[in-house]
Amino acid sequence: MKTIMRAVALAAACLISGSAFGQQYPTKPVKVIVPFPAGGVTDLAGRLIAQKLSEKLGQQFFIENIGGAGGNLGMAQAARAPGDGYTVLLSSSSVTVNPSLYQKMPFDVEKDLIPVTKVGGSPNSWLVNPSFPAKNMKDLVDLFKKEPGKYSVGSPGAGTTPSLSIEQLKHDLKVNFVTVPFAGGGPMTQSLLGGHVPISCGAIGNSVALIKEGKIRALGITSKQRLQTLPDIMTLDEMGIKGQEAETITGVFVPAGTPKPIVDLLQKEISAIVKSAEIGARLLELGIVPEGDSSESFAAYVKADIAKWKRVIEVANIPKI
Repeated sequence: MKTIMRAVALAAACLISGSAFGQQYPTKPVKVIVPFPAGGVTDLAGRLIAQKLSEKLGQQFFIENIGGAGGNLGMAQAARAPGDGYTVLLSSSSVTVNPSLYQKMPFDVEKDLIPVTKVGGSPNSWLVNPSFPAKNMKDLVDLFKKEPGKYSVGSPGAGTTPSLSIEQLKHDLKVNFVTVPFAGGGPMTQSLLGGHVPISCGAIGNSVALIKEGKIRALGITSKQRLQTLPDIMTLDEMGIKGQEAETITGVFVPAGTPKPIVDLLQKEISAIVKSAEIGARLLELGIVPEGDSSESFAAYVKADIAKWKRVIEVANIPKI
């Protein structure tokens, strides 16, 4: 009986200690690693969230941009950091694509990182210069089939979810065109605006303003539902082009070993932030549909997304980097 009582007391003490630890956190500034250069959608979303976390938790949450190797450098640094809650990773879909795209990864996503919450997802969009004849995605597919190999499609870079969406469509619909990878969404969009590569596929967050201004035309998006900010743009599924759903996520992770009370606190606060009217509206302006799901739900999403992109990379015979 005494042994049982001691065990119960110890468990209660651990719970109390863990709860107190979570309530005391943070006691110093928290580094938020964004594994890409400043100015992109992931970075902008990260700065919105970091500012609100600083206000709500009373310590500075500061962004550190660590770009390189498709996000692997920054993600690896976060994965190797102490699991004490003072390093947070805010990443894109590179975290689920890279394990199948790179021959050698400097960390194990499922072992070295704990998913906290999915901030949201930005569907990919098929875009054209306004002078291009296609008015919707069905028109574009018809052109691809009518004149195989004639057209060029820009992507924001090899291994991005838009580049994988391009390869998936090419494989699934048996169409032939040239893919032109750019060094990011900015250069790709400039080429599209100039009509040099008149077709592209990119995360819609980079193009919302240009679409609204009529400077580029969206033929369709790869989400299950239309976007609130661009309700006139049809989904590929609505046009009968099935199985092309894809998005670029913005997700929050912490290093393995981070105490659960801290994970729970971050999940609760970030979820509340992204679901707030103010930040939710600003995320939608960036083309991100806000979510703020549970850690468990996000962990299941990450696992499924890794498997999905592995399949696409394999069936499309995309060479590993």
